[in-house]
Amino acid sequence: MLSLGNGKICFKFWRSYNLIKMAIKSETKEKIILLLASGVVLGLSRSPRNYFKVLKGAAKEWKEINRNKLVRIVREFYNDRLIDYKEDKDGSVKIILTKEGQKKALKFKLDEMEIKKPAKWDGEWRIVIFDIPERFKKAREALRMKLKDLGFLELQKSVLVLPYECEDEIDFIVEVFLIRPFVRFVRVKSFTNEEQLKIKFGLY
Repeated sequence: MLSLGNGKICFKFWRSYNLIKMAIKSETKEKIILLLASGVVLGLSRSPRNYFKVLKGAAKEWKEINRNKLVRIVREFYNDRLIDYKEDKDGSVKIILTKEGQKKALKFKLDEMEIKKPAKWDGEWRIVIFDIPERFKKAREALRMKLKDLGFLELQKSVLVLPYECEDEIDFIVEVFLIRPFVRFVRVKSFTNEEQLKIKFGLY
């Protein structure tokens, strides 16, 4: 886990994260990043800095993307240092994500995140409590917005609640935002004045 120290790491992350949010809006570009992040191999005839072709034996996921568009985006990603390549013994190359490319993949996964509503409530409340310093204000506001986007309701400004299983999702969010030391995840069976929340969540 990264240490937040004096805030430099968090500042660099948020600067990068905000640039990412402004960058790729194309669904095809997003799909390519996520395919690479999930380990779907893309083989090329040679380095993307030169003329290249996508190998015929590419996985079916790549064949669903227009070949000319795929070639153009791969070259663009290479120039933007989002991808790199690794040479095989036969002279072909495999595309891999750089650290910046991995950050984009995390951002896309975060944007697509949803919390499934079960057919029947298990009777437990999931509560997220955070006390994030002012120097990490952007991360704090992003966390609050993301929790609300996922369906959480506020008990207090820094205490939000949801009745559905979401521990893995919260763990992922705090890791991406680099705020783990400041966030607590709690499960409780009941608390005072919960009836109004049961009505709002449609638990009756």
